[in-house]
Amino acid sequence: MTSDWLIDGPRSAKWTIALAHGAGAAMDSEFMTCIAAGLAARGFRVVRFEFPYMAERRRSRKKKPPDRAPVLLAHWQEVIKQLEPRRLIIGGKSMGGRIASMIADDAGVAGLVCLGYPFHPTGKPDKLRIDHLQSLKTPALIVQGERDPFGNRHEVSDYKLSKSIRIAWLPDGDHNFKPRKASGHIRQENWTAAIEKVTEFSNSL
Repeated sequence: MTSDWLIDGPRSAKWTIALAHGAGAAMDSEFMTCIAAGLAARGFRVVRFEFPYMAERRRSRKKKPPDRAPVLLAHWQEVIKQLEPRRLIIGGKSMGGRIASMIADDAGVAGLVCLGYPFHPTGKPDKLRIDHLQSLKTPALIVQGERDPFGNRHEVSDYKLSKSIRIAWLPDGDHNFKPRKASGHIRQENWTAAIEKVTEFSNSL
């Protein structure tokens, strides 16, 4: 499995950050590559991997839907087994971060980082995916765009989440942290801010 991973940063780093991709884009998407490179430049070892459906999509070049939750959960657990949980922070983009959040406590990892958490499906704010986040014990950071359609700042402010969770808001960002031109912000600014937020959180553990 490790031969299929992308690894950035020094092996001797204090923290390894394992990141899973979102539902639609692979581990080497522009977003994932930028975040990994930024964290590696700040001294972290960053491990990226792909879930089975995405790896098969890469091989066959045919679009496949995401695996069902039990497969995603089991794959995440296998990745963690090959790393050192006590020196490990897990997370990822959207779906990848959500699945990581579901196993973080049981896995005994040091921390959790979610980049654009899908609090609910788009257009369905009543179908919340937060039950496990209300009792989460693992120190966690959620980096979220202020106007994310999967959970914007106004909506999330009303959620009762565990005190172990910190939320960092990126100005006018969508699910990929991209702001509108009229906001006066740019995408790279928000991506860099996300890297800095993850760095600050990881160094605080």
